[in-house]
Amino acid sequence: MNLLFVNWHVNPILLRMGSLEIRWYGLLFVAGFILGWYLFKWFFKREKLPLELLDSLLYTLLIATIVGARLGHCIFYQPDYYFGSWKGFLEIFMPWKGGLASHGGAIALLLAMWWYSSHYGKKNNFDFLWIMDRLCIAVAFAGCFIRCGNLMNSEIYGDVTSLPWGFIFQLRGETEPKHPTQIYEALSYLILGLILVWIYAKKLDKVHRGFFFGLFLIGCFGMRFLIEFIKEPQVGFEETMALNMGQLLSIPFIIAGIFLLVRSFVVKTPAAIQQAGK
Repeated sequence: MNLLFVNWHVNPILLRMGSLEIRWYGLLFVAGFILGWYLFKWFFKREKLPLELLDSLLYTLLIATIVGARLGHCIFYQPDYYFGSWKGFLEIFMPWKGGLASHGGAIALLLAMWWYSSHYGKKNNFDFLWIMDRLCIAVAFAGCFIRCGNLMNSEIYGDVTSLPWGFIFQLRGETEPKHPTQIYEALSYLILGLILVWIYAKKLDKVHRGFFFGLFLIGCFGMRFLIEFIKEPQVGFEETMALNMGQLLSIPFIIAGIFLLVRSFVVKTPAAIQQAGK
């Protein structure tokens, strides 16, 4: 037996007070939104946008993420269960029972930010691509937090591995070391977020609108596509597929990222808001 394997048996519940439970996943989920709020405060101050817009942005993001991620899981991964009976259908509205899909959250965020930019953008001189260029930076860090939450839940891990950093997820009854794909994804999102922040801080005047969003889509979903090769199937039907559902859903986002990156170099709309008189 390789003693370097990690025997992982962390309680996903951080604190219990009577019937109230505070879970690591929920805490990290909220932490991602808090960090995102501070990032947007920086973006808005730097580009001279009213800070009053932040509250409505936060509420829009929170609702879209939860609703979209929940519906994404129900529609993409277990439609037969959630739409096959009244019991399953009612559980769609119970996200605490588990089952959130990042691709569903991503689609909902796109729709929500289209609405937000349409509602607030014209009078404040920003558009959909401007908001997405900045949102993707916050999402990269939030994704890192969420995957750490998955690790604390001992869920969404990989296949058996002989590598010395394999995790034995004892809470799930595992006896063999598995790839800690939660950590792989968390690190990839963290690195991507740091790169995007650096470009925003140092090179904003050198890039064009859509650049950040395009780079994010390629980096985030490209890594997701690759890591899925060593993940265990989340649902039974994936066992017979050449590419799993996560990979199939990642392909359109990667293509969109390539398109946006090329477009940013062709159209050359400034990435920063151009204030009147400049």
